[in-house]
Amino acid sequence: MKVKTILVSQPEPSSEKSPYKRLQEKHKLTIDFRPFIHVEGVDAKEVRQQKIDFKNYDNIILTSRNAVDHFFRLCKEMRYSVPNTTKYFCLSEAVAYYLQKYVIYRKRKVYVGKGKIGDLESVLKKFEKETFLFPTSDILKKDVPNFLDNLKLKWTRAILYRTVVSDLSDLRDVYYDILVFFSPSGIESLFKNFPDFKQNETRISAYGNSTIKAAEDAGLIVQIKAPTPKSPSMTMAIENYVEKIK
Repeated sequence: MKVKTILVSQPEPSSEKSPYKRLQEKHKLTIDFRPFIHVEGVDAKEVRQQKIDFKNYDNIILTSRNAVDHFFRLCKEMRYSVPNTTKYFCLSEAVAYYLQKYVIYRKRKVYVGKGKIGDLESVLKKFEKETFLFPTSDILKKDVPNFLDNLKLKWTRAILYRTVVSDLSDLRDVYYDILVFFSPSGIESLFKNFPDFKQNETRISAYGNSTIKAAEDAGLIVQIKAPTPKSPSMTMAIENYVEKIK
């Protein structure tokens, strides 16, 4: 069946140069965006229940912009002034750049990776006798904790925000040719909102092995998969599929 409508389970890109925009115009598609999940911050009481006291940590490990936002939100809520001596270990340049929303670089020590926690190994080892705080969501992959454990660092996980299923009830009678997912949480949201969901003629597009597995475990057939050597991005995977079935 020809593709005319696509729903992407993420916020709409702000850039006019988004590859989705080009895809939409080139193939005359209707592409809508709707986050299937969203983030909610925990409050100071919940942080204290985790026995977390920010003043006990010399270093902060930051792997996402959400982690940055919620760490500083809670610092403000708990009236904690982060010392200038605190060091920040950012997973990527994007996270480090975003950190400037809250701190002045010339007054702080910021260490930046290239997208993987292993990039920071040598600099983390320099401070192995110090304490590290790792702000996270309630959902956490094992790669970073395992890496920190292998380095034998004194680190503590702080759950500062949660991934929550969005209310999609207004979409109950709306149908799309393709549904696009980027995380197992998105698949979970689909079935929590629509327990009786039947795939029928809807095509499923999934990014990443964990998302593909979650979709297939839920009984869905995944017709569009990314990344692959021929389709390193989701938009390329969708375009290749659209062109194939013309």
